[in-house]
Amino acid sequence: MPGYAQTERRALADLMVEVGPDAPTRCEGWAVRDLAAHLVLREHRPDAAVGILVGPLRGYAERVQRRLSARPWPLVVTELRSGPPAFLRPLDEPVNLVEMFVHHEDVRRAQPEWDVRPIDRGEEQALWKRLSMLARLSRWRLPVGVTLEAPGFGRIEARRGTPHVHLLGPPGELLLFMFGRQDVARVEAAGPPDAVERLRAARLGF
Repeated sequence: MPGYAQTERRALADLMVEVGPDAPTRCEGWAVRDLAAHLVLREHRPDAAVGILVGPLRGYAERVQRRLSARPWPLVVTELRSGPPAFLRPLDEPVNLVEMFVHHEDVRRAQPEWDVRPIDRGEEQALWKRLSMLARLSRWRLPVGVTLEAPGFGRIEARRGTPHVHLLGPPGELLLFMFGRQDVARVEAAGPPDAVERLRAARLGF
């Protein structure tokens, strides 16, 4: 039975076909074709994928990504849709769910007249679990104290301190906020106005 990562991946691939390779995304400087190539590189080119995180190898990763994006568009989408190779599939759900969810929304929310989509309760629970782990890893990026609350799922104190901002929303929207999509994440922020503004302007992400 496919997991949520594969469900998001297939939905993303379908959307990419629908909007076309030259459509915009929320990833600065990347069209849909570039984002698709990035995801293919990440899952199928481990020799280059390390350059996403390791600065000295970033140039190599970028060159490989450009070559991938220059291939025929249907081939790029087909490879993306196929998911990781068989030996990596046991890791697909824990490693790729957040990546596929966030980038699916990067394409959706770059298109006109988008709206928040309904998400399966089980997937929201899985996203909340990932956020619980990842939020604490990002505390050094937070300029103020932050508490995350998703009704029906719980609360996370991402960073202690004052001034303090309380973010309220569904798990997926809170995840997008913490991944640097503050301008499109549908969350309620309560706290001192200057602290809220600093948080919304901060360079977040993992």
